Amino acid sequence: MSIEINGVGKQFGDFVALDDVSLHIPTGQLTALLGPSGGGKSTLLRIIAGLEHADRGRVQIEGLDATHLPAQKRNVGFVFQHYAAFKHLTVYRNVAFGLEIRKVPKQQMRTRVNELLELVHLSQFADRLPSQLSGGQRQRMALARALAVEPNVLLLDEPFGALDAKVRKELRDWLRRLHDEVHVTTVFVTHDQEEALEVADEIVIINEGRIEQIGTPDQLYDEPANDFVMRFIGPVTELGGRLVRPHDLELVVTDPGDGHYGTVRRVVRVGYEVRVEIQAGAETVLVTASRSQFQDLGIAEGSPVWVRPQRGAMSVASSQKIPVAAG
Repeated sequence: MSIEINGVGKQFGDFVALDDVSLHIPTGQLTALLGPSGGGKSTLLRIIAGLEHADRGRVQIEGLDATHLPAQKRNVGFVFQHYAAFKHLTVYRNVAFGLEIRKVPKQQMRTRVNELLELVHLSQFADRLPSQLSGGQRQRMALARALAVEPNVLLLDEPFGALDAKVRKELRDWLRRLHDEVHVTTVFVTHDQEEALEVADEIVIINEGRIEQIGTPDQLYDEPANDFVMRFIGPVTELGGRLVRPHDLELVVTDPGDGHYGTVRRVVRVGYEVRVEIQAGAETVLVTASRSQFQDLGIAEGSPVWVRPQRGAMSVASSQKIPVAAG
């Protein structure tokens, strides 16, 4: 089911949460709303769900004007960050809850719940209480419960935010595979750039109530619309007054004629990569290299070096917008 947002605005007192937001989400797409805290992404999600109402503008779900439609009539599945599980009900009953409310025949309900438990790999935990599950298992249960009623749209509000890094990584891989199986139109809120880049078909960057850019993960990373998007999507450093990715810079130990001279201030190894901090005049420049690349240079803290962009490196002038095709 496609979603159409036209000119939506929302204020809370004097605070402008959303300012003339327009957005089209195609049927079957997995879309991430990404941005800093307080940027308006969760407010937009709640307006799509019907949990908040826009002060102005219109929301359409598959051509139906849902602007003033109550949440229970939108056929939208919603998953919160903190599971919102019914603690006294088993996993099976939690997943079946929406079907029971809709008075679905028992055999049909049993078939649907069992299919979903198998889909989210919780069949063996059907008789357990939520308190007997891990955080990742509880979140998979919450997703199964949301999918049970066969929603037109699935909305996820920072679904993995309360989990540790390893479990988050496992669940976002799982969410991508799940989406490819069920193909329900999905919108999820996150402030985790890596999560959005890894999972989403399309990313909407929201900041201070406005959309900064819409595009595929590759478009946003390789063709940022402005310095805010570039700074927000992936690491950046500044060289010669321009923003550039640290991995797009190279270090050389003899003057190449087109580099910036500097001194190695700090070297930090993080797993497979080495982060080298260079003092180049008034700028502190961060360069990332592989361990073998760094070892070949034979440099250490205090060494003189030259730093320059690699061939084809993308850069953005700070505070200067550049044209880019929106997705």
